[in-house]
Amino acid sequence: MSEGSDQALTPELTALVERFRSGQRAALARGISVVENERPGFQAFLHEVLAGHTRARRVGLTGPPGAGKSSLVAALATLCRAKGERVGVVAVDPTSPFSGGALLGDRIRMNDLATDPGVFIRSMATRGSLGGLATTTNEVIDLMDAFGLARLFVETVGVGQTELEITGAADTVVVVLMPESGDSIQAMKAGLMEIADVFVVNKADRPGADRMVREIETALHLRAGRAMGSVPAHHGVDLSGGAAKASSGSDPGAGDADWKIPVLTSVALTGEGLDTLLETLDRHRDFLDQSGEMVERMRERAARRVRAVVRRELGKLVWARPEAEVLLAKGLDRIERGEATPYSVSRDVIEEFNGS
Repeated sequence: MSEGSDQALTPELTALVERFRSGQRAALARGISVVENERPGFQAFLHEVLAGHTRARRVGLTGPPGAGKSSLVAALATLCRAKGERVGVVAVDPTSPFSGGALLGDRIRMNDLATDPGVFIRSMATRGSLGGLATTTNEVIDLMDAFGLARLFVETVGVGQTELEITGAADTVVVVLMPESGDSIQAMKAGLMEIADVFVVNKADRPGADRMVREIETALHLRAGRAMGSVPAHHGVDLSGGAAKASSGSDPGAGDADWKIPVLTSVALTGEGLDTLLETLDRHRDFLDQSGEMVERMRERAARRVRAVVRRELGKLVWARPEAEVLLAKGLDRIERGEATPYSVSRDVIEEFNGS
């Protein structure tokens, strides 16, 4: 039995761990499938391969559909490969209503990278999960990190302004917009626009790109000068200090105590602005390391993961008991008669479990 897990590491998984540690890509793909499907022993497998420190630079890209996130990821991955880095890409696609799997649109758009042995791409279906990520996205990222991939890009599903889970999966969050994204100041009031470490106006060769940059910068100024100015944003960034200096082409974090949220432009299809974007991503990671935010961020990520595992395992324990299903059936009858609500029935199930 694996230390730290109540699940035995089967001979099959033991062999998989050995192949994983030897750097076989097929073992990484197999390990991800084991975790995604929660096959017997998956927690023991995770415990074996994840022990140790994380090393990869994790970058999350989110934003509205059509902003060019996939093209941007592909272009950034190509730049990283030119520098000799091994790259992992997690592309979260909408769930197919027919098969329950990913529609794989992102994977198709990254087809040129798929044959590069230094790039590992995994498309994941949301499977009903909200927040722009799939249920096991964090575990998949961890596996890619443990496998030794130096740079990880996570692209959210692009469903709109509810993709806040990316803040718990990535060290640096890039919000990707385009000139046609609409009123950026209005969008800035929504949660999606408040999680950015870097803004990128992609497709900047289209009309309206400069206006879009100015609107975002103005929104940063407004947010810093009002009530939000005293509230730390993602990673504890002080908006009151950063927003006032945020600008396209700025030098964020250079010699300053606070991160200056930059608004950059890019054209992913031609490569324009990508060198600056990649340099900015590295500067932000350096800022997190030097300020101590990275340590705190990793602690928050670990705490969130522990809570998620506890919720999942407790749920399994509760519903594995026949008494819970009996209480549920009786509760449904009472709900139908108007004598109970889902909340009271849930309380009955929990109290039954706690009283045992």
